[in-house]
Amino acid sequence: MDKDEFAAVYERNYRSLLGYALRRCHSPDDAADVVAETFATAWRRADDLPPGDEARLWLYGVARRVLANHRRGERRHAIKTAMLRDELATEPTASSEAPDGTPVAQVFRDLPDRDRELLALVAWEGLGNAEIAKVLGCSRNAVSIRLHRARKRFAHALRAAGVDQTQAVHAANPTFQGSRP
Repeated sequence: MDKDEFAAVYERNYRSLLGYALRRCHSPDDAADVVAETFATAWRRADDLPPGDEARLWLYGVARRVLANHRRGERRHAIKTAMLRDELATEPTASSEAPDGTPVAQVFRDLPDRDRELLALVAWEGLGNAEIAKVLGCSRNAVSIRLHRARKRFAHALRAAGVDQTQAVHAANPTFQGSRP
């Protein structure tokens, strides 16, 4: 089947397949995904596509299977989401270990997103510059420069908020012992 023949099949059947999917999906976006996957499958299996009106019935069958796969995926997603919610409800997370009402936390929240991300990748995720470079898709040198600037902006914001930086370090890491001689 060539492109023109497939385009004709698409034009003849798109609306009816979209209606089929809309009546069975929770959202128009899901219906559009089902129809798109149906026609993608039809294109991959164009040699199996029967001629004439039989093509419409074949496409309904494909759409039915695509919809079944979509529903299974939604159920798996819902189950995994519920499991994650349960896990998060019973286990403390790194973000819940730091008091949200502290001046340090407020200063951190007020930083630009790019600074917060860099500082969090270092402090919370424990990543080094080379690892951060891979995450951000930039050079190690760029990470070093950005991290240096982010730390300076954070220190400046802490000073402006009247937060003693030694207290800030202890608030962020109660096991910190300070510099040793």
